[in-house]
Amino acid sequence: MSRFLSVIPVDTARTILLGLARKTAGKTIPLADSLGYVLSADIISDIDIPGFDRSTVDGYAVCAADTIGAGESIPVMLSLSGRVEMGDEPSGSVSPGTCMYIPTGAFLPPGADAVVMVEYSEEMGNDVFISKPVAVGENIVFRGEDFSSQKPALHAGTRISSRGMGVLAACGKSEVPVSEKPLVAIISTGNEIVSVSDVPKAGQIRDVNTYLCAGFVEESGGIPISIGIVRDDRPALEDALFKAVSQADIVLISGGSSKGERDMCADIIAEKGELLVHGIALSPGKPTIIGKIQDKPVIGLPGHPASAYVVLHALVRDLIHTMTGEVSQPVRISGVLTSPVPSAKGREDYIRIMQSDDNITPVFGKSGLTNTLAMSDGLLCIPADTEGYEKETRVFAEIWRNS
Repeated sequence: MSRFLSVIPVDTARTILLGLARKTAGKTIPLADSLGYVLSADIISDIDIPGFDRSTVDGYAVCAADTIGAGESIPVMLSLSGRVEMGDEPSGSVSPGTCMYIPTGAFLPPGADAVVMVEYSEEMGNDVFISKPVAVGENIVFRGEDFSSQKPALHAGTRISSRGMGVLAACGKSEVPVSEKPLVAIISTGNEIVSVSDVPKAGQIRDVNTYLCAGFVEESGGIPISIGIVRDDRPALEDALFKAVSQADIVLISGGSSKGERDMCADIIAEKGELLVHGIALSPGKPTIIGKIQDKPVIGLPGHPASAYVVLHALVRDLIHTMTGEVSQPVRISGVLTSPVPSAKGREDYIRIMQSDDNITPVFGKSGLTNTLAMSDGLLCIPADTEGYEKETRVFAEIWRNS
């Protein structure tokens, strides 16, 4: 087998990979357990939120027209007609020339169309002096202004965050419709790989990629399954692949940096299923493999951590999102390059970057070094039809997102 069957563009590889995605099943789970899941249906509140017009400040409910011309030197005097109690409907109403005291969050009394903050009011007996005019609607949240019972508060495809859990609670959803998280099996290969708890001997390295991949899978909305470290031995790799495919929806094989090891991995995928991609016009990450076994995606990642992470970021994240139905946009930043960034035309280059104010600084380093990941804030993608960027070019980069 040749070193690369055919080096293809990143977009083509992504299309092939996403074509293997099978939507995960839906289920209903308790709200308390929903963090990190993706909504499988729109969420509509059972009531308008708030369910009544309410004040956003402590102050006095008024007719806004009564406050026209009010100032510190010539305040407007209104008659205090009552007080609104928290948690109760008002017992009275506001008419021109009158006002009612109202605390933050309380029900706006009928007749009032604005609230004057207590800081601009002075109560003297049954009179209130207003020293600042207010406009209609000022310091009021109207019924349904937060969430309406007529339209979605959250849409299908939304990953549930702590903020989303609050919205779900407000909408009365004690049970939440979500997509199952895909199970992602991780195999780390190489005679040189040893456990994290071991002290490496000469020629050995600790198993970085199992944990790098596992963390990325969780951040992307999947559930990692560690198959363990497998030596560069065909029967051992075949057994590990069989175990992984039987347990998971996606299989990641990390390692195989030499030609023979990489070809062995591709050979096994071709024999047990179908080899679809063997080389991508991507740097770092050119030797990436994409195939399928039992119709499940199998991705062969480079062994070098930084290269593996770029492939995870460029391809695997979209696969997981497609399977869960997650709809999300990358978080992009704009900045001016502090140094030139060369690139070979015909491939996509992914450069780690650091951000500081309006500056973007490339973090150059060898693909086998993990320090570029720890030092960086994100990735700058240089398109295949571009021969790099000059210093002081304004570019857009994608920052790491830990959610």
